[in-house]
Amino acid sequence: MQKGPRLFFFFFDVRFRHLQVEPGWRKRHVLCSMELVAGCYEQVLFGFTVHPKPEVCGDHEQWTPVADFTHHAHTASLSAVAVNSRFVVTGSKDETIHIYDMKKKIEHGALVHHSGTITCLKFYGNRHLISGAEDGLICIWDAKKWECLKSIKAHKGHVTFLSIHPSGKLALSVGTDKTLRTWNLIEGRSAFIKNIKQNAHIVEWSPRGEQYVVIIQNKIDIYQLDTASISGTITNEKRISAVKFLSESVLAVAGDEEVIRFFDCDSLVCLCEFKAHENRVKAMFSFEIPEHHVIVTASSDGFIKMWKLKQNKKVRPSLLCEVNTNARLTCLGVWLDTVPDTKASLPPAAELSPVSKEQSKIGKKEPGDTVHKEEKQSKPNTKKCGLTGDSKKATQESSLVSTKKRKTVEVLEKKRKKKKMKTMQ
Repeated sequence: MQKGPRLFFFFFDVRFRHLQVEPGWRKRHVLCSMELVAGCYEQVLFGFTVHPKPEVCGDHEQWTPVADFTHHAHTASLSAVAVNSRFVVTGSKDETIHIYDMKKKIEHGALVHHSGTITCLKFYGNRHLISGAEDGLICIWDAKKWECLKSIKAHKGHVTFLSIHPSGKLALSVGTDKTLRTWNLIEGRSAFIKNIKQNAHIVEWSPRGEQYVVIIQNKIDIYQLDTASISGTITNEKRISAVKFLSESVLAVAGDEEVIRFFDCDSLVCLCEFKAHENRVKAMFSFEIPEHHVIVTASSDGFIKMWKLKQNKKVRPSLLCEVNTNARLTCLGVWLDTVPDTKASLPPAAELSPVSKEQSKIGKKEPGDTVHKEEKQSKPNTKKCGLTGDSKKATQESSLVSTKKRKTVEVLEKKRKKKKMKTMQ
């Protein structure tokens, strides 16, 4: 991993002191800062600290965003952003992934394994990052050591989107080869491949992982996990640019228009629609904190807006705050230092070691709708794959430690036998 310089900006610590929290909530969460982060075509990453306020303006609560930083790390437009409880990572058309440590307030480094535009970035808890790019690769990264654990040749064309199942055991990806692919993250291999006859550009699991949606242009196909078949289809008026599940059955949909719509995935009915921006909506992000379910939107008009969702999704959400970046926004995230570490890592069997020749072979196939011959995983370029530390040295050190322990045990065992013999005499 390439180390980067310290960031030339300051962070402000904001606390949700005014929020009424339920008993026991403080034990499960650490109340700290909230930061809006957004990337744009102009190669800049924006950061805004948000100050929630207890005052209300009429019936509407008002929050205050404060400009925190702008950082020009990439040499091309930003295409993806992901956050966990410590790091923010950004992907770009310059083929690199940049890492920002939000605790230490520094740029942590860069990952340069891919050879195409980074199209999607997803964290699973605080231990793993999964990236996809136009080179057709999906890479699994150790988010502690920033080692490339697995590099998979996932699609014959570009990887356009990926989504991780809430369990961390499965992932879905779509690409420009007109396929929907299911990945076994326990073993780091393909499970099955489904031909969908068109190029999908978004795939998303529901919160409980019982269903998922596949987006093709302005069409939303809803699949049930137990049957792997389409249970319904929703058609939006314009091409869809972002979707976000607000609950197991309610889906927020944004596209090449100013309007955001909430759809019921069971009845396929539009519950609510409202004008969110003056131009097309490019990205959405949602999160929950006590007494607040928030959806954040970013648009080509340069605005980032935060909305408070009502319990009844048929009611239009209320605007909490907005900020104008004067840039053409492309991606969005919210760094919350209040997120509990319930997803520390992928399941134990998925604790993969760094990529090797042996691991570059995909395992046996599992039954699926349409199974094709699986491609071999790419052999990683060790010069390009950003790794920290010397894995050989680490192996030698652990081997030395094991030898020392073994010798100590042998000496103690000999002493114990001698003592026993003396006692018998």
